Amino acid sequence: MKARLVQNGQFTIVEDVAETLIPPENGFYWIDASAEDLELLQSLFHLHDLAVEDCLSEEEQRPKIELYDSHYFIVINSIRFDDEEIFLRGLNMFLGKHFIITVTRQRINEIRTLKPILWDEEVNSPDRFLYHLVDLVVDNYINVGDRIENKIEKLEEDILMHTKKSHLNEIIGLRSEILWLKKMLGPQKDLVGTLHKKELRLINNQLQKYFGDIYENAVKIAETFDTYRDLMGNLREAYQSSLSNRANEIMRVFTALTTIFMPLTFITGIYGMNFDYLPGINFPGAEYIVIGGMILVGLSMFYLFRKKDWL
Repeated sequence: MKARLVQNGQFTIVEDVAETLIPPENGFYWIDASAEDLELLQSLFHLHDLAVEDCLSEEEQRPKIELYDSHYFIVINSIRFDDEEIFLRGLNMFLGKHFIITVTRQRINEIRTLKPILWDEEVNSPDRFLYHLVDLVVDNYINVGDRIENKIEKLEEDILMHTKKSHLNEIIGLRSEILWLKKMLGPQKDLVGTLHKKELRLINNQLQKYFGDIYENAVKIAETFDTYRDLMGNLREAYQSSLSNRANEIMRVFTALTTIFMPLTFITGIYGMNFDYLPGINFPGAEYIVIGGMILVGLSMFYLFRKKDWL
């Protein structure tokens, strides 16, 4: 657990977390904690039992905001995409009048990225800290969405050029990830909408207007992932169509080869019969004439099929 006094974007480490109970003359306290620190923090800040229980739960929490007398409890999901799987990491926050507590189980990149922004913007209140952190989280969804779109386009190109059985597993896997993520985007959009529209005494009225931009981005993200879900359906249809076309191409080649060999089989069939006399059987070099004729017939039919674009 790290406790910091934030004054105009500048950090001062606080050694004794109990000092954060007293509001500072300037700035606010930011406590970056883990689940193991909640027992101490709950007794100090009187955090609500249900909020603490949600933080300690192993189950994945949906984005939400809970309003209590002395603080707000906010849950939002950070996203990470490693080109194979989408990961959501819960970011729990307790917002008070002079403090904000962030509780995470894994490392959240947005918290690391946030520090220089606090410095540049000279952030001096916990609600502005919350605004910039939520903004970073939502923006990261846009970045992940762009990467998913690129992956879909590349997968579509690969399917059209060289269809493989492994492509179906990729389509199913990515589609299930998108559908799973869609379930979280709705509540996350509602959370940002609440921060923007609802009157909240711990968030400055002027600052709430800025949450409107984040809300618009959250709506766009939800709509974008709706589009990705439809694209994955189209991609599966393209995969099935590509397999059918490939099978048709193979059958066309086999049919053409069978057709070419039909007259050759007819000729060899005649001269393979056990008759005492066949036309030209005693003619010198007859076998070369027959073989040459068979080659000529085969090449002629091959040329005809190529000319008609059947091969």
